[in-house]
Amino acid sequence: MKTSKLPIKPVVMPAHLKGCKPGKLDESVLVRLEKGGKLEKNTADAWNAMVASAKFYGVELKPTSVGDVYRTYESQLAGFMDRYLLEDTGTGKSRKFQNKTWYLKKGKAPMAAPGSSNHNLGIAIDVANANGKILEWLRANADDYGFTWELQEEPWHIRYVCGDVIPAKVTAWKEAQDATA
Repeated sequence: MKTSKLPIKPVVMPAHLKGCKPGKLDESVLVRLEKGGKLEKNTADAWNAMVASAKFYGVELKPTSVGDVYRTYESQLAGFMDRYLLEDTGTGKSRKFQNKTWYLKKGKAPMAAPGSSNHNLGIAIDVANANGKILEWLRANADDYGFTWELQEEPWHIRYVCGDVIPAKVTAWKEAQDATA
């Protein structure tokens, strides 16, 4: 059975991220998530709204870990150094970083170079168990909350692409939250 391609749209950056150094975001633009980790504030609202909607339909959305939402430059660097070497490893996968070519170690998952990841901007989430029912739900609904994918080969990796234009479903969720507060 052939699966359809994941929708990919370009990122529109929230205005308050313009000029920010990836992985060095000020705490004022980040929101702590209920189960740990942080996201950029528009992304956090969209994620929380989407998590609530999915839960209503019996689908549990959560990040794979607290390190799979906002990542500091240092945490991205540590992950990158764990996965890449300067010697050719024969995997056929490499990244440019610090004007050098780094090669992916065998058995390791690819990772963006420090400072170039959407995780470093707090707009990306790696969704746990993003296959089967969860992936099906995301395919049908993620766009309504401002999320699309970045790469076809990473169905778990979504990112917020709406900048400061808050999707209607997120606005409705926020209004419902305010009404019950």
